Amino acid sequence: MASRIQPVRIFLTHSPDMLANYYGERALAALRAVAEVRVNPNGHVLTTPELVEAARGCDIVISDRQTPGEAAVFDSLPDLIVFERVAVDIRNIDVAAASRNGVLVTQASPGFVAAVTEWIVGAMIAAARHTVDYAAAYHRGEEAEPVMGQQLHGRTLGVIGYGAIGSRLCELGLALGMRVLVEDPYRTAAPALVAVGLPTLLAESDFVVPLAVATAETENMINESALARMKPTAWLINASRGNLVDEAALERALEARLIAGAAMDVGRAPDQKPSPHLARRANVIAAPHIAGLTPQAIEHQAIETARQAAALLKGEIPPGAVNADKATRLGRLRR
Repeated sequence: MASRIQPVRIFLTHSPDMLANYYGERALAALRAVAEVRVNPNGHVLTTPELVEAARGCDIVISDRQTPGEAAVFDSLPDLIVFERVAVDIRNIDVAAASRNGVLVTQASPGFVAAVTEWIVGAMIAAARHTVDYAAAYHRGEEAEPVMGQQLHGRTLGVIGYGAIGSRLCELGLALGMRVLVEDPYRTAAPALVAVGLPTLLAESDFVVPLAVATAETENMINESALARMKPTAWLINASRGNLVDEAALERALEARLIAGAAMDVGRAPDQKPSPHLARRANVIAAPHIAGLTPQAIEHQAIETARQAAALLKGEIPPGAVNADKATRLGRLRR
């Protein structure tokens, strides 16, 4: 096959204000070392028609987690060869449409494990020791009234899903002296942990942490029945996906004080942020989907997409490719 004459063109969907927090200069420099790079000139997440127009003539699109890869993108961009995602979650990418058009889709690996598990531990401490309430009182210029707290040592941590984050969280829980329960029908927990069914985990845990993969099977797994099994002193800690929680049921449980509270970094608002009607509650600790927002975590995934692009230009299929057997356009990238 003849070598390419024109340079490879990459379109990065991150708007200028997203580059610093969600991509970074090192990763951008690595991209520019191997290709001509265009950056989203708009100050907002691109709609599908905007993406199609902005990416015309580009060989590779590298997309942020908010920018969908809908069928129209793949059907309307005949020059597109690869659609890379700077995230693990590719649920808003139409992989079937990409495959139908011969476009390779890639995803990043989870470089945010340490960051997310640390956020969860911080949320448990904040919940157990009333940290947020004290801070809010002092910010209002009031004298904060001491309230009896709970130490994590000796408490029971219930982890639903024994994947990368779940297994790391279990390690930290044990290190803190917690009793750790695990529910995962697909993975075997380490011997130091206690494998149980979901009903037992819900009934015995002081902190319930759903970390299952978001699928049709796990949609609303924390529902009215699940919440009713929890202790009235227990906290729900969600740093995985809003899809795992029935928000209407959670609001009723919080209103009725069936559980002590919820800490959430995710929800069903745009960009998977906590829903405002829940986040504003006094018995909720909310963060705007930032558990994985650290320089190390963000750079891991950004650098990975740059390495994927470099590997593809060498004719290699990089880790993270999800439909390599359907990517019939890949031959066009070789120099």
